Amino acid sequence: MPDIIITEFMDEAAVASLRDSFETLYDPALVDRPQDLAAVVSQARALIVRNRTQVTAGLVEAASRLECVGRLGVGLDNIDLEACKARGVAVYTATGANDLAVAEYVIATAMMLLRQAYLFTASVAAGEWPRQALIGREISGKTMGLVGFGAIAREVAWRARMIGMDVVAYDPFLTADHAAWKEARNLPLNALFKDADVVSLHTPLTPATRHMIDAAALACMKKDAVLINAARGGVVDEEALCAALREGRLAGAALDVFEEEPLGAGKSEMFRGLKNLVLTPHIAGVTAESNVRVSHKTAQTVLKHLKAKT
Repeated sequence: MPDIIITEFMDEAAVASLRDSFETLYDPALVDRPQDLAAVVSQARALIVRNRTQVTAGLVEAASRLECVGRLGVGLDNIDLEACKARGVAVYTATGANDLAVAEYVIATAMMLLRQAYLFTASVAAGEWPRQALIGREISGKTMGLVGFGAIAREVAWRARMIGMDVVAYDPFLTADHAAWKEARNLPLNALFKDADVVSLHTPLTPATRHMIDAAALACMKKDAVLINAARGGVVDEEALCAALREGRLAGAALDVFEEEPLGAGKSEMFRGLKNLVLTPHIAGVTAESNVRVSHKTAQTVLKHLKAKT
């Protein structure tokens, strides 16, 4: 029986480093076979997952020898932390390893949404030539509004300033004299919504942040603003967002995370036909480079934990 189970994709060299020391089962298809995972997890000492594997109380209970969970990323929405704590199971994230990837995603997507033209490849390929309709806007001189001002948001802020943007941010967990505010103007949330040309979300999903971006919040934003969510699905009320986009109350949006992943038929239909919307499958933090960093950081953390207990 394996000591380590990996249920989602991971850099092969990092997997090899685990196999050098412990019996390791690497099966990225397990994420879609929870019953098989439950069957093999009983003797595992470590479980390594991304965001799709649901580490429930039941799974933790079934893994009687489980000592730690390694998260290939930073979000913990899919891990029952209370169940892990009750069983003494340590939970490790790869904090910082994918910050650059997410920051680049936000800047690239903001440029795409403001410029508009990149969303019309099919039209041009079909022989249309909508030059006047696609006179977009420059990002330089615009205001980047960051909701949450942690490490990733600060990477976005640095890049935004380098391309000539003003940066404002909201984070109720940072004190007014925190050094981070040297990098952005500290604004109340509604003031940020009113000022920002690009609103980028960088908050965890909690009861307080669920549907933080609802119809009322969207109504506070500029009609020519764009919204980017590469944080957590559920922070945005997707129905309210689609309505705002269809009715011209928001210029554009990009969603990398969703309340339901992958999208069910009903959600797919809701997004259909919106030309001012970019959808990506939870990949903002995943590049070739960040996958190596995240995988090796997680592998090293799990190895350190297991060897200390051996």
